[in-house]
Amino acid sequence: MTGPPDEKRDIERIEILGELHGEVMLFEPLSIREISSGGCLVETVFQLHLNSLHDIKLTLGDRSIVLKGRVAHCRISDVEQEIVHYRSGIEFIEVSDRVSGVIREFIEAIKASRRIS
Repeated sequence: MTGPPDEKRDIERIEILGELHGEVMLFEPLSIREISSGGCLVETVFQLHLNSLHDIKLTLGDRSIVLKGRVAHCRISDVEQEIVHYRSGIEFIEVSDRVSGVIREFIEAIKASRRIS
């Protein structure tokens, strides 16, 4: 291991000369306004970039799922004081059969509860 004698790492780090870019993924809150088996309409206080891919965590009743989504469109939906709200259409991509089933069950449960009411 190279580096200062007080170095506590087991694996050597190397300094980057120049630039090396990366990204960090953070789960930010959003509101689901509409949902289907193929996608959803979300509302956020930040803009989502067209065609960008995101991991999206959804809590559907008592189940949580994480899936990939592609931003199909994004527009300003409201401006209140200094806060801008955006509505974005998200297309679900590469959805597993299990996740697809959870979404379908959730949608069917909503439909059934609305028929009873």
